[in-house]
Amino acid sequence: MLRLLRLLLLLLLLPPPGSPEPPGLAPLSPGAPPQAPDLLYADGLRAYAAGAWAPAVALLREALRSQAALGRARQDCGARCAAEPGAALPAVLPDAPGPESGPGPAQGAWERLLLRAALRRAECLTQCGAQRLGPGGAARLRVGSALRDAFRRREPYNYLQRAYYQMKKLDLAAAAAHTFFVANPTHLQMREDMAKYRRMSRVRPQSFRDLETPPHWAAYDDGLELLGRQEAGQALPRLEKALQESLAQMESCRAGCEGPEEQQREEEEEEGAGSQGGLYETIAGHWIRVLQCRQRCVGDTATRPGRSFPVPDFLPSQLRRLHEAHAQVGNLSQAMENVLSVLLFYPEDEAAKKALNQYQAQLGEPRPGLGPREDIRRFILRSLGEKRHLYYAMEHLGASFKDPDPWTPAAVIPEALREKLREDQEKRPWDHEPPQPKPLTHWKDVLLLEGVTLTQDARQLNGSERVVLDGLLTPAECGVLLQLAKDAAEAGARSGYRGRRSPHTPHERFEGLTVLKAAQLAQAGSVGSQGAKLLLEVSERVRTLTQAYFSPERPLHLSFTHLVCRSAIEGEQDQRMDLSHPVHADNCVLDPDTGDCWREPPAYTYRDYSGLLYLNDDFHGGDLFFTEPNALTVTAQVRPRCGRLVAFSSGGENPHGVWAVTRGRRCALALWHTWAPEHREQEWTEAKELLKEPGEEEEEEEEEEMPSRDPSPEPPSRRLPRVQDKAGKPPRVREEL
Repeated sequence: MLRLLRLLLLLLLLPPPGSPEPPGLAPLSPGAPPQAPDLLYADGLRAYAAGAWAPAVALLREALRSQAALGRARQDCGARCAAEPGAALPAVLPDAPGPESGPGPAQGAWERLLLRAALRRAECLTQCGAQRLGPGGAARLRVGSALRDAFRRREPYNYLQRAYYQMKKLDLAAAAAHTFFVANPTHLQMREDMAKYRRMSRVRPQSFRDLETPPHWAAYDDGLELLGRQEAGQALPRLEKALQESLAQMESCRAGCEGPEEQQREEEEEEGAGSQGGLYETIAGHWIRVLQCRQRCVGDTATRPGRSFPVPDFLPSQLRRLHEAHAQVGNLSQAMENVLSVLLFYPEDEAAKKALNQYQAQLGEPRPGLGPREDIRRFILRSLGEKRHLYYAMEHLGASFKDPDPWTPAAVIPEALREKLREDQEKRPWDHEPPQPKPLTHWKDVLLLEGVTLTQDARQLNGSERVVLDGLLTPAECGVLLQLAKDAAEAGARSGYRGRRSPHTPHERFEGLTVLKAAQLAQAGSVGSQGAKLLLEVSERVRTLTQAYFSPERPLHLSFTHLVCRSAIEGEQDQRMDLSHPVHADNCVLDPDTGDCWREPPAYTYRDYSGLLYLNDDFHGGDLFFTEPNALTVTAQVRPRCGRLVAFSSGGENPHGVWAVTRGRRCALALWHTWAPEHREQEWTEAKELLKEPGEEEEEEEEEEMPSRDPSPEPPSRRLPRVQDKAGKPPRVREEL
């Protein structure tokens, strides 16, 4: 009954039919106490599932408003109660307590003051919460971790864009879609929806705006853009606002660390600060979790929506830009104030010291009252105090702590922990190491031996590390592989897919076959063994050519091999506007809005080179194309044909996609290569073992006794080379193009 009344109330708040929609997603009932966000969100999803679009919009918007109001109330109450007389925590020594500090009268008095202040603070927070949020305060409106994650990922906007679309409110649908996409740049369906909205004449360009842009990022980006145009005077207010909003965002985040939300057991175990049993152990464990959360706020504030990693040194970098901008317009006092603040973070920063000397020389006489910014000084002192407590807990209580700041002085870290932390910082994953120089010494000889011709190089393809090679397959070999794909599809081997539709477009059918599945089908008699063996041989042929052309000094390993066919679905091609495969990069997450490509999960970060070997050309559409990082400007296009290989590096320098296949069936062998031997394709080895002829084993054992000492890559041959690594590894999750 209560949910029904809430739904009726929200329906009354909706604008009448024909009335203009408020801009953006404005609050429905400003000033009203927030309701339970989890109940509103659940009711909104029920209305969405029932196709009740207007109630779904009302409930989802109210859930967003209530969640934001809950955060503001907690922050305001925290600031108010911290300044309440009698609620201030007693001053502590700057150094963390040590085991040598024994009991005494002063310590007992300090304990009484601490407990009294804690009780007074709790009373103040309870009363403030009841005034701002109604009876029960924040405890009544506590939000579970799953819902917090959903709001952090902006999932309500995914439902909102669909509901607005059904209500014919296209501008609001585009705004909601853009807001969701900013935080979820790898969401393929939303990427296609965004492209459709951009092609709609009734959607205005200004509708593509982020309705949840944090204020500090909006001001920061504006300031950087103005600095890039050499307009320092106009950039200064935006940069100053970015710094103030960054500090405010950190305070908001820190306030949430003291909220009543449920603590996940996994998080407690990971932090190593779970309950230890007694009163003081429990208090210490909770306090450590609060401090860990507060320190994570530094990284959270410096992380853009949709990114996995923060901008390094976010606050010091803002101060550097501020002092440089002030100096450009002649505000030397403010420039000195900001450069002195940089030196609080990095006292030995040579560039900052040089700039300080320059400003002092230009000002002439000393300015006694001129010093670093007070807000930055308070931030650093508070942060260092928290770090001391956390490092003490690491050393003596077994807690864990990952320091978010590279500027932390070594003196703050206990000597027993410094060596271990230094070793952890020096460890780098293999895929972050810079690639070795790659002189092209062998590739021409390899092409001549193989009868392959170079059709287009990187210059002709308007890019870097791209090549088109022809002649890798004869027409007969293309026919064998096409028959293999057809026989496997008839046997039901659509590897990785339960349905017949493509995962990238509803207008095509998608059939995929791995080398191991082909070998298994050949062993079962469902496909011919000739095709399965040729699939293995051709994949090794492509690997050898790719290594010879791009990486002669560093071995490449096959990471994944996939025979893929895309077929146009008849009757569904009229007015088709999507792509067969959207624009993407193979080892990083491409952000077309900024041109960045983030080498982080869910991308396959270990991929280094990609290849597409085409088997036919008797279809319409389906051309491969490369674009600029904006995913819009096409720089090169390649038409498939039998035996044509397109190979390229897998990073953000080579965004690519596939035009829609509008008639016929397009088949190609997709291959990815890696420098990392631990990511080599284990299924390839298993397939080779399955397809081995009875007489091959003895011959290969003899070959193993005389390994080649020549480190240079050998030209490909029609015979498969021996794969030395037979170590069994569990099969990885299926990777698809």
